[in-house]
Parts: sequence; structure tokens; C-alpha cells
Amino acid sequence: MDPSVSDIELVNKCIKGNHEAFSELVTRYKKLVFKVVFNIINNEQEVNDVSQEVFLKVYKNLKAYNPEYKFSTWIIKIATNHCLDIVRKKKIDSVSIDDAINVSDKRDTPEESFIRKEKVEKIREAISELPEKYRIPIILFHKNGLSYEEMTNVMNEPITIIKNRLYRARLMLKDKLVPERKEGAL
Repeated sequence: MDPSVSDIELVNKCIKGNHEAFSELVTRYKKLVFKVVFNIINNEQEVNDVSQEVFLKVYKNLKAYNPEYKFSTWIIKIATNHCLDIVRKKKIDSVSIDDAINVSDKRDTPEESFIRKEKVEKIREAISELPEKYRIPIILFHKNGLSYEEMTNVMNEPITIIKNRLYRARLMLKDKLVPERKEGAL
């Protein structure tokens, strides 16, 4: 299909029964959906299944899509909500933040590589310990690169609350990750 065809044109074709148009939407957004799913679910074995479930929900709800918003924001909202439902059902309290980071630079020594992996693991663990209302904004903003405006659409929260939660989440992470300085230390 022609890459110059807009998302809304594809959505309209899908609603009229064009399955090829939906295949194009899946192709355009599968990496984004996989990334969101992986960052919230944190289970490599479940990423494909959950992503397929997200695309089924997207397909079933295409008529509800509001073209006033970017399609990517709408699909992220569906993916995030679906993943949060799964997490709540399983009562999983941890979320990985950076398994996708290339932890090792070819110039690293084995010791440097170990230290870097250890730091990434500490960050991942600290994020997983955050309450959900702080963990999700951190993931959406820092890992998935959503803007504040996109986050308001995904989370159905005012921008002031989102900014506040990000600020508080960063403070909590700082408290967990930055060792306190002892008096007299520079």
C-alpha cells in the first residue's frame, strides 16, 4: 500500500472492510505497540500474544477513533490500558524499563560492562518498585518518548497531574538511587 496514505484514510478503508488497509496499520505501528507492551508487561514470551490482543482491540474499535488525535497516541492508549488490565489481573508489581538498552559498549572492559549492567538493573528495580501511578508516566515519557500532551490523551489526566507525577517519580527514583552524602563530604 502507498506509504503516503494517511492513517485516517487507512482507518476509513478498514471500516469499509478493506483488510489490506488494516495490515498496513499493523505494519506501521507494530514496533510501537511491541515497545509499549514489553515495557509494561516485561515478559518476552507474552509480548507477541499481548500485542496481537491490542491489535484486535484496535480493529474492533476503529469506529471509535477520533481523527482529532494522532493515531499513534490512540493506539498507545489502547496498548497501555490493555497491559495495565493484564498487570492488575496478575498482580504483577514489577516493570522493566530498559531491557532494550545495549548495556555493553564494545570498548567496555568486562568490569565496566558488569558495572553498567548492575546500574541498569538497579534503575529497572527502582522503577518497578514505584507505585503504578508514578511508574506508568516514567515509562511513557522516558522509555516511549511520549509528549505531555500525548500522555494526557493516554492517561486521561490533566497535564498538571502528569507533570507532578513525573516530578515525584523522579524524586522517588533519586532517593532510591543516589546515595546520601555524608556531612563534610564534597
